Amino acid sequence: MQRRKFINRTALGTAALVGFPTIVPAHVLGKNAPSNKINIGQIGCGRIARSHDMYDTIRFNEANIISVCDVDSKRAADAKIFVDSFYQENKGKKKYGSTKVYENYREMLMDKDIDAVMISTPDHWHAQPAMEAAMAGKDIYLQKPTSLTVREGQQLRKAVQDNKVILQVGTQQRAMPQFRVAAELVRNGRIGKVHTVKIGLPGDPAGPMAPEMPIPSNLNFDMWLGSTPELAYTEIGVHPQNDYSRPGWLRQRNYGAGMITGWGQHHYDSAAWGMNTELTGPISVEALAEFPKSGLWNVHGDFFVKHEYENDITVYTSGGYTNGIKYIGEDGWIFVSRGSYQASASDPVDKEKSAQALNASDPKLLESAIGANEIHLEKINDQHGNWLDCIKTRKQPISPIEKGHKACVTCLISDIAMQVDRKLEWDNTTEMFVGDDEANAMLSREQRKPYGTDYVAAP
Repeated sequence: MQRRKFINRTALGTAALVGFPTIVPAHVLGKNAPSNKINIGQIGCGRIARSHDMYDTIRFNEANIISVCDVDSKRAADAKIFVDSFYQENKGKKKYGSTKVYENYREMLMDKDIDAVMISTPDHWHAQPAMEAAMAGKDIYLQKPTSLTVREGQQLRKAVQDNKVILQVGTQQRAMPQFRVAAELVRNGRIGKVHTVKIGLPGDPAGPMAPEMPIPSNLNFDMWLGSTPELAYTEIGVHPQNDYSRPGWLRQRNYGAGMITGWGQHHYDSAAWGMNTELTGPISVEALAEFPKSGLWNVHGDFFVKHEYENDITVYTSGGYTNGIKYIGEDGWIFVSRGSYQASASDPVDKEKSAQALNASDPKLLESAIGANEIHLEKINDQHGNWLDCIKTRKQPISPIEKGHKACVTCLISDIAMQVDRKLEWDNTTEMFVGDDEANAMLSREQRKPYGTDYVAAP
């Protein structure tokens, strides 16, 4: 089959994953014995959990979601209904209703029946529960960004390595065939030596002023804040109470860094795949960015970031480029994007501009076959399915903590460069800026006791 036809067909197939498949994936056929079931707890039951993580995991025969957890009791209750209904309607369990509900994930981690957890919480609640899950011996599916700070990512990496658990980072572009094909073509020299990569990534707009509001009785707001400083509650600063649309916490620095980490980890991870820099990173970073002068939302808007790498590749990132990744070499270029795929309906992406999943300076490049003795990158069909497979085989998943951490670091040091507005030299071995105490102080944040990775203790 010609490569172009293959890409068109498989890209459509990837986009179709937003609906439940009618055919069980081949690699799970015939594995219905109880001993082959992986008992899973879901931590965080918001937009991404419902539209992506629970949605894309529960359809696998070996996956058995047995508990859900959220500090918002309404969302936890909705998640229980989601799981119970799926098993009632798709597994013939007409009276199924035994999904356990937790407010505190630590209580969930004490359940010895749970083999693994999925963490789909806001960014400031990624590293700590993942660390504690690792210490409890649970395998982990962790939404990106991997951590809120570089220091948190280092602590999480150590916890995962020390406890030998399987952690898959939710950089699911690795399961989209066009990203692998683009990376393979680049790694095998089809466009000659790569010298430039351009990454299109939007910023977020400023938001309105928002008055302080009474905390809903269904929300444990103190725990939701976690390690971050106390702020007054307002609904658009947290998440909607009556739907699952894009939450306002994504646009507040208290809880994250905006799109540079929100989608940035996806694109930096994919670009590193093609540049062969997955376990290293840039050696310098400089950036310009606009930040809101008023309103509740205070993460970056329009921005421009430049990274330099040891292999003489320069990476530019800006909302001025089409969303996706463009590898530019001495003999041509290859562009790759998600195409029409979206993780959720509220993704802030221009569908029309992102419609093309794969393109090249010469379309014949896309038909080039990778020879038997050339570089073949790992191929998977599904990010969640790969995680489940690796739980059983104990092999490393396609997006392990080491690669996830490095991609996240690229995002986080970009955000720091936006704030200090000067070129920064970066040491990938020590994971520190060279000779810049101010920038190095921003690699961690003060954590509000009793929450935070600094206060995690082994069970």
